[in-house]
Amino acid sequence: MTSTNPPGSFNADLKSAMQSGRTTPQSELASVQFSRLPPYKDGDVLATSEKRQAAVRDKIAKEMKIKLGTENMLEALLSKNNKQTKEQRQRVEMELGTSNRKLAELKQELDQEIMRAQPPTTPPSKRMSSYFRGSPLRTPPSLAQTQENTLTESVDSESPTVVLTETLQQLEADGMQPDYYIERANTLVELLKRNPTLKYDLAWSVFSLRVQLMLLSESSDVVAAGYRLTRHAIADRKSLQTIRELHTDELVILSLVKREKAVLEREQAVKFVRAFLDVKDGVLELSRAVVRSLVAVAETPDDRLKDICLLTLAELLTKHTELVVSANGISTLTEALADGSFPAPEGLVAGFLQILDHPLQRRFLHTGREFEAMFAPFTDPLLLSGHEERLKTCAQAISAMLKTWPGFLLLSMNGAAPLRSLIDSLVYPIPQSRDLVLELFFDILRIKPPSWSSSFLAGRRLTTYGRVNTAPIEQPSQRQIAEFNAEGKFDLTYHFSAFVLAALVKADLVHALVQLIRIEEDLMLKRKAALLLTEVLKLAHHTLPESISANIQVLGDLVPSLQDYGSENCATNMTLIYQIESINRTLNRTTGPLYGKGVREDELAVAPQAIERSRYTALMDSDQFRQAMTDSQITSHSQYVKWKWDLIHNLVEGPLTNPKRLEDAIRSPKFLKRLVGFYRPFKYRFSIIRNTRPNQRYVRTGCALMKTLTQTSLGLEYLTENKLLRQIAECLAQVSPHSGITSASPLFDRQHMAETLSGGYFALIGALSQSSEGLRMMERWHIMDIFYHLVKLRDRDDLVKALLGNMDYTLDSHLRVILSKALTSGVKDIRIFATRLLRRYAVGRVQYSSGLQDRSSSHWALRLVLTQLYDPDIGVCEIAVKILEEACNQRSHLEYVVKCRPSLDHLGELGAPLLLRFLSTSVGYRYLSGLDYITQEMDDWFLGRNDAYVALVEASILRAYLEGAPHKTHFSVDPALDPNEPGVAPPHFYRELARTQEGCKLLRQSGHFYEFASTIRDFRLDEEDPECLTKVKGCMWAVGNIGSMDLGAPFLEEGDVVTAIVRIAEGAQVLSMRGTACFVLGLISRTLHGFEMLAESGWDTTVDHRGRSLGLCLPRNLEVLCLKSVGSNVPLNVSTPEEDAKYKAAVTDDDTIRAKILKHIVEMGNSVMYKKAAGDLHTLRVKQPTYFAETEMFKRTLVILESHHYRLQARHYILNLFNKGLMRRIILDEEMEENDTTGSDTG
Repeated sequence: MTSTNPPGSFNADLKSAMQSGRTTPQSELASVQFSRLPPYKDGDVLATSEKRQAAVRDKIAKEMKIKLGTENMLEALLSKNNKQTKEQRQRVEMELGTSNRKLAELKQELDQEIMRAQPPTTPPSKRMSSYFRGSPLRTPPSLAQTQENTLTESVDSESPTVVLTETLQQLEADGMQPDYYIERANTLVELLKRNPTLKYDLAWSVFSLRVQLMLLSESSDVVAAGYRLTRHAIADRKSLQTIRELHTDELVILSLVKREKAVLEREQAVKFVRAFLDVKDGVLELSRAVVRSLVAVAETPDDRLKDICLLTLAELLTKHTELVVSANGISTLTEALADGSFPAPEGLVAGFLQILDHPLQRRFLHTGREFEAMFAPFTDPLLLSGHEERLKTCAQAISAMLKTWPGFLLLSMNGAAPLRSLIDSLVYPIPQSRDLVLELFFDILRIKPPSWSSSFLAGRRLTTYGRVNTAPIEQPSQRQIAEFNAEGKFDLTYHFSAFVLAALVKADLVHALVQLIRIEEDLMLKRKAALLLTEVLKLAHHTLPESISANIQVLGDLVPSLQDYGSENCATNMTLIYQIESINRTLNRTTGPLYGKGVREDELAVAPQAIERSRYTALMDSDQFRQAMTDSQITSHSQYVKWKWDLIHNLVEGPLTNPKRLEDAIRSPKFLKRLVGFYRPFKYRFSIIRNTRPNQRYVRTGCALMKTLTQTSLGLEYLTENKLLRQIAECLAQVSPHSGITSASPLFDRQHMAETLSGGYFALIGALSQSSEGLRMMERWHIMDIFYHLVKLRDRDDLVKALLGNMDYTLDSHLRVILSKALTSGVKDIRIFATRLLRRYAVGRVQYSSGLQDRSSSHWALRLVLTQLYDPDIGVCEIAVKILEEACNQRSHLEYVVKCRPSLDHLGELGAPLLLRFLSTSVGYRYLSGLDYITQEMDDWFLGRNDAYVALVEASILRAYLEGAPHKTHFSVDPALDPNEPGVAPPHFYRELARTQEGCKLLRQSGHFYEFASTIRDFRLDEEDPECLTKVKGCMWAVGNIGSMDLGAPFLEEGDVVTAIVRIAEGAQVLSMRGTACFVLGLISRTLHGFEMLAESGWDTTVDHRGRSLGLCLPRNLEVLCLKSVGSNVPLNVSTPEEDAKYKAAVTDDDTIRAKILKHIVEMGNSVMYKKAAGDLHTLRVKQPTYFAETEMFKRTLVILESHHYRLQARHYILNLFNKGLMRRIILDEEMEENDTTGSDTG
């Protein structure tokens, strides 16, 4: 029979063949199969498309590292003597070519895999069911195949109800092998997965009986299958209640105390318990006895299920705090945080922060000092050495705490004692600990180390970075846009970091870093501390009010007194001051003005190169120039590898721009002829060079040569007579389908473009396109005509992207028409690529050839971007909207876009941010008013969107801290800034409305602001209702956004709302409300009115050197933000009177032997009396075994275990004293009693 199984799965024959040769024990094989581990061994094909894609991506990443290392080696070899390294260089180039080919093959394989993973258009064949339902070892093989085929056909061809009924009937069979029951349970699980609604129609009278028999089985694997089947049958809370009637609580308790050999049963038991958390109100069906069992497992260090039980307790803590507290789970979680054993401490911290935020849940904490446990490893010198992983985990937990308002406010209580202890730990002379603490401060302050930090820490001098005469010159247009964005963007994480920094400064962080630099002997740590100190001082200068930052900027500890001059201490201090100043200068040269955004290091010229370049200027005399041509080795060697390319590049950009020197170069018999000839395609020199990073210098020099030759009439004449452009045009025609010119091996085929520098010819043509003379040269050789045909190619996206990405569109030419053609008629990838290219021109950041940029210079690009709003693909529309949002930061662009009157109705929510930008000008206001957009939008925001904005902004902050700083991808082409970037307050309707006089007038007429102010003033500080909290937060964000505008600031005085928001910031019992109020006060502080009103309320605002507010305000005394106390010093009685009565009845008995047994079981919970009680119980078990076979005694024991805290070992010992079949007897006795009751009633 021909197999029809899908690729990567096992058919029946293969399974039978493999099983017949296996020697694995049956139970072990069943556990592997049932836990749904990947069904393949080494050498087998991967089971799923996702895993195959991940494997290919891993190979690509590995190959990229190999390629990078090879390129670095090649770059090093190129700088050495050519004769000595020729053979080695050839080997490295061959290796690089091999690496490029492998990368191309892997990328093609990944593309094919992604295409293969697309959902099929036909229904999946029935062969898949055997893959999901592989069963353990069965004999004989023919019977296994027959059973499997029968089950497969029954699952896929019959109705789900019929399959369910038949499978349940098959489970009635008694005395079968465990494999039989596991196979049927797997069948039911897959049936429930494929038919999600089936679990709502289960006949529990039949289904529960079958499940119960599986859970009572003597085989651990069958019990595990029972748990799994029960878990997939859970539908709602009612089904949970039905399931609990099967005594699953007792069964789970018994499963969790079993030894490690029952690993699958224990694992499925925990998964079954976790399923309660996924059902609405399902946590209310969890008993304290089950949670006690989870706690016992979670506090056992070497238990495999410890981590998953800890995570379950952390999740349960947020959903049912009282239950976890009653089961003594709080102490277990805090111990896990303190010992650093849990690999993902952020999950545990999140649970604590949830209960810390609300006053009703905070009462379950004793003093609030539980969180200080994670600081303990840093303050104990005996724990610091040799426990790096533990310290790292605790550092992650502390970082997670200090990235939320509840955590920050808690750790800032009592003079920030925990933070002081962390800072004081720097005195312990343990390098690993010090390094970890320094990294922690970098993280919590969101300080991104500069690109040169790694080499600086390794010992490199700072003088090689960012010389003044080589620093990039910022264009005026860039500076204007930066200032506009500074007014328009509210980076909330930046404001929050200011609060954290203020707390650390108050806790003497600066003094501790100074002392560390003085005493540290490790050079790397000393430099890292100096870098952190400089960053802290710089951040404090830019973010903290003068009342806080002025004192620390002086560095009084380092300034020597008169009598100390000349001493050794004085010299050390002066060296430190000089180093801080050097780092600060370097930071200023290599970072931008906004929030420390850096310039790439490769954009900064290194000092020796700059000095070398300054020697070769256009004013060089003829003698010097002739000597330089000789030094370049072009005239004396025909092999390009012997030429001095750095010198050649300097000559092209310097002296050759002078017509006199260019004429000398042309007259030279070999210099210019050999240099230009090197780039001719049919010379096969430049065109066959490997495409590596070091070899890109040939492309850069070629582009500079094109620019230089098109600047003078002499150069244009030479370029016209030379064969270079003619040959490039001929090579382009070889890949054009309409040219009639063909070649067996075209220069621009896909392989050549990937492996050689042939793609660099597009960069050379792009250099020509920057001038009108160059464009005329392109038209002369019909390059434009060829481009028109090339851009239509649908199977050469690499060629089209190289063409579009290298051209310059600043001049009005055919190139703009070609770009427009690609934008509208290209395939999706090309349309996206071309749309992104437009950003450089649409946002006005391109310096046009005239040197001046008039307001209409970007209008052509804006028109094309507006056209992309109507693209059939939503991805293209989204990019266009983002570009327009950024472009509209400039008023002239905004007015032009509004003038074009684009229709955005078809975009829905995607176009909403752009419409808000329109609202910020009078022209846009009138346009939107005519569309009746403003009144509708205002009603939407007032009635609901205001509340939705709260969730949006909180998610943005959370994303910022989860994702960290955004990383640039290598393949992005000038990507647009994300207006919804993490941590930045999203656009707000009322803020845009308050930008114009017309909007303020409408706002006053609507009365919305006064409604918001009234809601804020009426807020009770002890309010905990979630809906009310969201409503007030929404009102505060609306008021803050209105108050952040100069025209909206007068509303603040009329509504008398600032004092109300300050009251919430300093007194709200819900800590996240305090955080929201602080952010809103930051918005209000951006205007002069808000600045003055906050000063009256005791809050200081940070200002720049011009006295303008930066929107960062802090209270003069940080203590006013903190709670006075946390938790309850009086132990809470979390048990109910019913539970107390039940426990009292369980531990008392008239029979002397029973009373002794119960007394010893209670004593087992006492670590001091544990051994004696265990011995006494063992003696009683031997002498009086009948007592341990009583169901009533077993039930009482379970009540005691629920009421007291016991270690897992004690629970295991106690429950193993009783007979194994007690649970079966308990269940059967109850069924008999029910039958008797039913019979007597009917009788």
